[in-house]
Amino acid sequence: MDLNYSHVILAMGPTSQDGGTVNPLAQLVPLILLMVVFYFVLIRPQQKKAKQHSEMLKTVKAGDKIVTSGGIVGVVISVKEKGGITIRSADAKLEITRAAIAEITERGSEKSES
Repeated sequence: MDLNYSHVILAMGPTSQDGGTVNPLAQLVPLILLMVVFYFVLIRPQQKKAKQHSEMLKTVKAGDKIVTSGGIVGVVISVKEKGGITIRSADAKLEITRAAIAEITERGSEKSES
């Protein structure tokens, strides 16, 4: 007797308890529901945070106190068009990229030239 009937069992497909076949749409509903939950719990908040961070980077100006992603705290001296930013931290003057800014801790006041 040959015990290799797995191909026959797999060809029959899933069945319900009453012997009929299961609706393929009913099998997709949990998968679609899981994808929707992942979108609202993981993907959407991450996209929202990235958008807020890029908006924050566009508003950096001289005089702002910032923290870099490496943990350096400094004051912005100048902002260049190509994305380079010069900061002063203690006695050091550093050139960083906009992407290195993690947060703006304090906004600098606009100095009026008279």
